[in-house]
Amino acid sequence: MTVIPVVLCGGSGSRLWPASREGHPKQFLSFGSPHSLFQDTILRVAGERFGRPIVVTGSDYRFLVAEQVRGLGIEADILLEPMRRDSCAAIAAAAAVARDRDPEAIVLVLAADHAMPDTAGFLAHVDRGLAAARAGRIVTFGIRPSKPATGYGYIRPGATIADVEGVNDIGAFVEKPDAATAERYVGEGYLWNSGNFLFSAKVFLDELDRLAPDIARPVLASVAAAARDLDFLRLAPGEFARSIAKSVDYAVMEKTALAAVVPSDFAWSDIGAWSAVWDMAGKDADGNAAIGDAVFHAAHGNFVHSPDILTTVVGLDDVIVVTTRDAVLVASKARSEDVKALVGKLNAARRPEASEHLRVYRPWGHYERIDIGKRYQVKRITVRPGHKLSLQSHVHRSEHWVVVSGTARVTVDDMVKLVGENESVYIPLGAVHRMENPGRIPLELIEVQSGSYTGEDDIIRYEDVYNRG
Repeated sequence: MTVIPVVLCGGSGSRLWPASREGHPKQFLSFGSPHSLFQDTILRVAGERFGRPIVVTGSDYRFLVAEQVRGLGIEADILLEPMRRDSCAAIAAAAAVARDRDPEAIVLVLAADHAMPDTAGFLAHVDRGLAAARAGRIVTFGIRPSKPATGYGYIRPGATIADVEGVNDIGAFVEKPDAATAERYVGEGYLWNSGNFLFSAKVFLDELDRLAPDIARPVLASVAAAARDLDFLRLAPGEFARSIAKSVDYAVMEKTALAAVVPSDFAWSDIGAWSAVWDMAGKDADGNAAIGDAVFHAAHGNFVHSPDILTTVVGLDDVIVVTTRDAVLVASKARSEDVKALVGKLNAARRPEASEHLRVYRPWGHYERIDIGKRYQVKRITVRPGHKLSLQSHVHRSEHWVVVSGTARVTVDDMVKLVGENESVYIPLGAVHRMENPGRIPLELIEVQSGSYTGEDDIIRYEDVYNRG
């Protein structure tokens, strides 16, 4: 029986700021792997035993998801949530799509931002859970703790399920504990709640309809009324909005008699804080770890994430240092989970660094701010082969484009011409214009904006192949 993977890809990842921001969250970043966390998740379930994956995400991330899946040479069904309704609604929508594809479908639900470096070990535990899932149990994976941890929920395993090796009933779900309680849980054999699941789509949906019809029925209606948009399936917003926002643990797992757990010992982390990245990273003789360019001196137990510049640490212990081009984080490793509260302060102060990187991804490629000042802004723009920006105009600024590499086909009002390397074109204020890449290599150019306002909302779109508003 083919297992259909479902990958939940909607989180904002604020605890890993400033590398992870709402505009480009942690699931799309790499932490020492050649691929992003999301891509590693897709590759983990890319074998013949698995069907075409279903990815659930939001409109803001749809082109990132599509591009990263395409980069792996894999096809996926991408469901777009109209708004966030926590994990249960997302899982229910994917289960409904899987059931429509195969009434007997077994679904494996995975978070896009978890690290599981031991793929073979993970798949062996999936094999243990399959018999229970086929027998009608809703299975989760509980990780045997490597240490007392206060950042995870826990599961108290119950008795072994008869005739199913390696799977237990669930005695109780418990919330994130304090340090003393976490130590007791570890001593008593509790498991970390990984938040990954395996079940029959039909069984899950029937149980959800019984336990939480205020989620099941609106979500099923939204799937039935879903509409195609390019390569995506948009869930109907009116129906989906009526669903209650609730986690799958609260809505189903804590109430159902069908819950089961596979006690698991494969390497796993939800990468919930920078300290967790340090936990999984390779370390030097002094316990220091780095992703990027870093040098340590008389320092112990530190972590540096510095992909763009050299970062040095002298005479410090147990410190997190994260550098980007526009922000730096320095934090005690013991307080790394407080980064989420820090991001809350930045958002309250309306700091753009809280949510957006200097590099901003678009369906046609990306742009990166180089400089900004009063009445001007300079960007580096990259357009992927065969892609084009919207036909647009600006009310407050004019633009100069200088092509660095590749060839641009430029529209300015009634004029259409090719602009090659080391050539430039001027876009007057108010002109209706478009840039596209007709070639086979990326188009790179420098854009200089000049005017009274250079914000991204100074765009009037007349035509857009990506159906943006």
